[in-house]
Amino acid sequence: MSGPRSIDQVLAEARHRLVRLTPGEAYREFAEGDAVLVDIRPQAHRAGEGEIPGSLVIERNVLEWRFDPASSARLPEATGYGLRVIVICSEGYTSSLAAASLQDLGLNRATDVIGGYRAWRAVGLPTTGAPWPAEPDPTYH
Repeated sequence: MSGPRSIDQVLAEARHRLVRLTPGEAYREFAEGDAVLVDIRPQAHRAGEGEIPGSLVIERNVLEWRFDPASSARLPEATGYGLRVIVICSEGYTSSLAAASLQDLGLNRATDVIGGYRAWRAVGLPTTGAPWPAEPDPTYH
């Protein structure tokens, strides 16, 4: 599609090509070692909400450079384009855009977690740190 698009359209297009995971599905793949779980939330969000033990913390602004197997700035985990990368953010919006961007690089197995960290924590999956925030992030609707 060419021309201006709203963020809702961009998000819908990104999600159309992802096979998104529930928190339980993501945890299972991560715990079994079948996937890398990547937390892209900013430090302030992680400090306020807590973290997922064993996840890789890579802020959104450098994600593509860290996972592109052809990049000189790649992580040791970026072993090839077949790598399963599961992206998580606070509520599952930014992570969808990020996973689609990884797919654009050729990481076709990249996906994200429906509902993000908040859904992960709400179903009782492992987390550390801060108390649960009282209100949803006002950035998203």
